[in-house]
Amino acid sequence: MPIAANKAVSIDYTLTNDAGEVIDSSAGGAPLVYLHGAGNIIPGLEKALEGKNVGDELEVAVEPEEAYGEYLAELVSTLNRSMFEGVDELEVGMQFHASAPDGQMQIVTIRDLDGDDVTVDGNHPLAGQRLNFKVKVVDVRDASEEEIAHRHIHGEGGHHH
Repeated sequence: MPIAANKAVSIDYTLTNDAGEVIDSSAGGAPLVYLHGAGNIIPGLEKALEGKNVGDELEVAVEPEEAYGEYLAELVSTLNRSMFEGVDELEVGMQFHASAPDGQMQIVTIRDLDGDDVTVDGNHPLAGQRLNFKVKVVDVRDASEEEIAHRHIHGEGGHHH
């Protein structure tokens, strides 16, 4: 059964950056299970998996525009420490939910601390990077009506309600 929209797909994968450093991997754990065609994984990887079958192995380089987007300097800003009311100790790498200019919620990461100046970055940590995947298709099945309606896979390796 080839991978297509509304199929529950299980993959084993290793994700590396261009320097060959492992960013994420399913090795030693359960395969990643996702609903194909629902935007549950980055577009470039989803496109590469379209039509593949159980047992297929592939290596895919996904450019930023088909992954987490280009790095946008306008998503970096410096705020006053007072904006983090109720947080006693700020540290580089801490993440917070914040309102984006369009009113949507976004996650910002503290990139730098300098006195009362706190530099935050609203870019995804992998924005602007080419992502290299080694993937093996482990399973493909028809998704249930409930999974299709909820736009994600339920149960083992998927979402639990």
